[in-house]
Amino acid sequence: MRLVLRDVAGPVLTPGSDGYAAECATADPDRPLRPTAVVGATGEDDVRKAVSFAAWQGLPVAVKSAAHQVVGSADGGLLITTGRMKSLSVEAATRSVRAGAGVLWDEVVARTAPLGLAPVMGSAPGVGVVGYTLGGGLSPLLGRTHGYAADHVLRVKVVTADGELRTVTPEREPSLFWALLGGKGNFGVVTEIEFRVFPVTRFQGGGIFFAGERLAGVLEAWRRWVATVPEEMSSSLAVRPMPGLASVPRALRGSSVVHVRVGHLGAAEECDRLVAPLRAAAPVLLDTVGTRPVTAFGEIHQDADPLPPVHRTVALRALPREAADVLVRLAGPGSVRRPARLEIRALGGALDREPEVPNAVASRGVPFVVVVSAAGGGERAGALGEELAQAVGGLAPWAADRSVVNFLSAQEATDEEAVRAAYGPVRYSRLAEVKRHYDPANLFRFNHNIRPV
Repeated sequence: MRLVLRDVAGPVLTPGSDGYAAECATADPDRPLRPTAVVGATGEDDVRKAVSFAAWQGLPVAVKSAAHQVVGSADGGLLITTGRMKSLSVEAATRSVRAGAGVLWDEVVARTAPLGLAPVMGSAPGVGVVGYTLGGGLSPLLGRTHGYAADHVLRVKVVTADGELRTVTPEREPSLFWALLGGKGNFGVVTEIEFRVFPVTRFQGGGIFFAGERLAGVLEAWRRWVATVPEEMSSSLAVRPMPGLASVPRALRGSSVVHVRVGHLGAAEECDRLVAPLRAAAPVLLDTVGTRPVTAFGEIHQDADPLPPVHRTVALRALPREAADVLVRLAGPGSVRRPARLEIRALGGALDREPEVPNAVASRGVPFVVVVSAAGGGERAGALGEELAQAVGGLAPWAADRSVVNFLSAQEATDEEAVRAAYGPVRYSRLAEVKRHYDPANLFRFNHNIRPV
């Protein structure tokens, strides 16, 4: 294999090789990647050669950029890692960015902020730009105002299953453009993406923390509040345990808290007026909402990692009082099987509107998404996942017929029925047709697989 791929500039590693384990590592230690070989691509040519080799050998292809993204086991396949592909350019005049497949959001924001611009970035600074955008891209700051990150993509460079490097735009190969944006890694290896950015330099945001036993009252206040705020205000609510570390504020240390997160694209006075009902919902332990530079976008959610490995996701078509009561029973202080973390994100606003150029994002029109996660892993990972699935089953009466693809857990993303359900039957059928045209042998089958028709 090394001889065949000898002209690849990046490393080509096989099991037992120095660096193999590190190249295959993900954020989930319970789901290691075990490919037959891994190519650490340094550029488009490496990707093209690796895909061509895989097709010739009949090896399915997995793709990994940032270590936290969801990828199937890659057993018996070829893994292409794109973390070395760090090309990044910003055009202030056209308010656009070109980012290579290995670029992270904090790297983009560090370049755009001095120009007074910001992308539709995610909640965690270490998230990869490409993987996030291919799954839609839900921003806790710009999403309700500008829509999904995928809605602002102008051009995608991708190596498809035939080994061809294609430059895909709405005018050039429109069906592939539609499918790439929302279809995750099903249609090829994206090597570069070009997207719009927006004039944002500062924002109002942060978190309001309450004691965990106040969940019922805070959730009720938040549930009513999110229906009244303008699109410039984004928010989510999380129930999370805080470690007993000296780095954690004393008021939160070692306790379970309700963390209401807000991000507002407006004046401080307007934000204070809007947030006042939340601050009055219960005694506040800590309030960090204030004016921040756009480079501090990670301080809204304060997530060390995008999502815990063991989690389950359910999108809701409504959040009535009865559904909120289910969430309180699930995550409140009296819960018998309390998850390690529960998160509810309010969507809506521009996230509901079709973009100028349509794409395959599945969750448009879904008002809420709930993610529950469990602590632990190892041999317990499977059982924990089943427990979480049963727990969120109580939300079935309000479940939407689609979901947020980026929030699917590893177990869900490798379950073809769960993937089909996340897209809904009509969108999934159209994606499968595009897959048949560009990847009839299902070479790209490890990343949220959509089978060809």
